[in-house]
Amino acid sequence: MKRSRRSMDKILEAQIQALTTTRRPKTVKCYRYCAHNFLAFLHTAFPRLHQLSHLRRDPHLLAWFRFLCQQYPSLGNRTRHLHLLTVRRLLRDLANQGHPVTPDLIGREDFPPSDHYLPKPLSIEQDQRLQQQLRLVDTLEVNALRLMRATGIRISECINLPLDCLQQISEQQVALRVPLGKLHSERLVPVDEETQRMVAHMVELGALPRAVGRWRRDPTPVPGSQAFLLPRYWQPETWYRMLHNTLADMARAAGSTGRVNPHRLRHSFATEMVRLGVSLPALMRMMGHRDIRMTLRYVEVVQLDLQREFHCARQKTASLYSIPQLPLPTTSPTRVDVTTIRQNIAAIHHLLQLLQPQLEDKARRKLRRLTQRLLNIDHELDYLTPK
Repeated sequence: MKRSRRSMDKILEAQIQALTTTRRPKTVKCYRYCAHNFLAFLHTAFPRLHQLSHLRRDPHLLAWFRFLCQQYPSLGNRTRHLHLLTVRRLLRDLANQGHPVTPDLIGREDFPPSDHYLPKPLSIEQDQRLQQQLRLVDTLEVNALRLMRATGIRISECINLPLDCLQQISEQQVALRVPLGKLHSERLVPVDEETQRMVAHMVELGALPRAVGRWRRDPTPVPGSQAFLLPRYWQPETWYRMLHNTLADMARAAGSTGRVNPHRLRHSFATEMVRLGVSLPALMRMMGHRDIRMTLRYVEVVQLDLQREFHCARQKTASLYSIPQLPLPTTSPTRVDVTTIRQNIAAIHHLLQLLQPQLEDKARRKLRRLTQRLLNIDHELDYLTPK
C-alpha cells in the first residue's frame, strides 16, 4: 500500500520535474507546494485511494474543493484559484502523456471569482514625504528604492539589473534596460538626468566594501557579482529582505502609518505617470505589461484627477468644435439679388441649428417650424430666378 502511495507521489513529482525545463524556479516551487497539499489531503481523507486512475471528481475533487473553502484562517480566492489551476495543469499534462487520468476533473465552474483590488499607490503627501526621507540616506539599499520609485520596475527586476543597465537611445535620450523578468521580456524605461546620476552613484557604492547590516546574515558577495548593479549574495532572498525592511524603516521615519512595500512604489509610479499625461499604451510598455487591463490595476484615479480632466476637456471644447464664421452682412448691401438673399438665409438657418439644442422641447418644436418656413422661402426663390 505504501509503495502504491509513493508511486502516485512520484508520478506527480516527475511531472513537476519536467516543468523545470520551461518554468522559473519560483513557479516550479509553487507547483510542488500545491501538489504536495493536494496529495496530503487525498492520503488523509481517502486512505484507500492509491492510483491516479481511481481519482474521480465525486467524491475526491469535490471534497478537496470543500476542504480549501473550510480552511482557517480562510484562503483568499486568489490562493484557491492558484491551487486549482496548478493541479488542473498537472492532471491535464498527465492525461496528455497517456496516464489513465479521468478528464475534466476540475472545470471552469469550480474556480472562485477573481478578487478585484483597488490600486495601492501612496497618497501624494505620503509619496512626497517618503521621497524626501529617502534622499536623506545615502546607502545602496536606499538608492535602489529610489531607482524603483523613479522607474516603476519590480523588486526582482531591480535586483537583477546589470551593471551597464543604462543604454544610450540618442544623443540626449537615455533609457534603463530592464532584463528578462516576470513576463520573460526585456524593455527600455526612459530615465531623466537625476536617475542617471543615481545609477552612476550606485555603481560607486556597489564597489565599496560591504558592512554587515542587521538584515544581512551572509554579507559575502558571490563570485561574479561584479556584473550586477546590486552585488549577489549566497542567500537568494537577502536583497528582498533588505529592501523590504529598509523601506519599512524609511516609511516609518517619514510618518507613514500604513504598510508600505516595494510594490507600492510601482503603483505610485504608474499613477504619477498618468497624472503627468502619459497615455495608457505608453505606460503599459514602461511597466512591462502585456494587457492594458493589468496596467489599469496600477492606476488610481481620484476625484481630484476627475475634476482636473473634466475642466481641461471643457477648455478644449472651443478649439475642437469651433463655430465656422459665416459671411453675415454687417451693413446694408449695396446690391440686392437672389444669391445674396440665399446666402443670408443659409447663415440664419445655421444659427437656428446652433440654437436648437439649448431650448426646451416646446420651444425646440416651434423653432423647427420656423426653420422649415425659412427653407420654404429658399425653395420659392427658385421661381424668381431667371431661367
